[in-house]
Amino acid sequence: MIGIGRAGRLALIGLPLVWLTLFFLLPLLIVAKISFSESVIGVPPYAPLVTSEGNGLRLHATMANFTLLVSDDLYLRAYLGSLANAALATVICLLVGYPIAYAIAGAPAGRRQLFVFLVLLPFWTSFLIRVYAWIAILKPNGLVNQLLTAIGLITTPLPLLNNRFSVELGLVYSYLPFMILPLYGRLSTLDSSLLEAAADLGARPLQVFLRVIWPLSLPGVAAGSLLVLIPAVGEFVIPDLLGGPDTLMIGKVLWDEFFSNHDWPAASAVALVLITVLAVPILISQRFLGREPPG
Repeated sequence: MIGIGRAGRLALIGLPLVWLTLFFLLPLLIVAKISFSESVIGVPPYAPLVTSEGNGLRLHATMANFTLLVSDDLYLRAYLGSLANAALATVICLLVGYPIAYAIAGAPAGRRQLFVFLVLLPFWTSFLIRVYAWIAILKPNGLVNQLLTAIGLITTPLPLLNNRFSVELGLVYSYLPFMILPLYGRLSTLDSSLLEAAADLGARPLQVFLRVIWPLSLPGVAAGSLLVLIPAVGEFVIPDLLGGPDTLMIGKVLWDEFFSNHDWPAASAVALVLITVLAVPILISQRFLGREPPG
């Protein structure tokens, strides 16, 4: 194997580090700095964190923004609502996506690419347009209620829009491909000889799944769950368009704090706490993502 040399290794490592520093670490530090600042009326709408006075510097950091998150139950309800909705959507995506991924992985090789293409097909349309389409489908005079009324199952329209049902439906629809693809990638690499050996030893299909297929697919489950849970927690478009007045999620709170209240320090504190909370499932998932398939 041809070595790439020390300079090549430094370039391979350095370029991703520069990218992460510029587009992740630096913005995160800016958000952290604003979260410890005081809100003011002006441009920008927060006071400087450090000022020069005489021959020295003075720090104006405050914990008031984080204290507000604890004292006002609005933020706690928003966090819990976001986590509950995202967790439920993740579970539903797993229950729906696992059989689909398993079927694709077990399909003939010539058809797998077609099935994967069909999974990715919704991404060819704008995310916003797809969410708006659900409004036309779920509204009182939408396609679903018209169909149910036409076949005589209902006489009055069902409340399918502007509630938690519509929010969960939108989350599952939007993020289901993010669950299917990692699961398919993992299931397609399973050694079929392991399944045949388990069957030869007398294991029933359910036992084969529980003792062989499911444990080996856990890295895919962890990756898919992570790809669904994290963006679903901070989702703004779906609860704003499909949710109702009682739908409280942290993405909407962030939008209101930034653009309606112009309280950037409070919004930055909300975002910083959210990042800290989401770090927990990321660390847990590393246990499963780090597993290697059997040799």
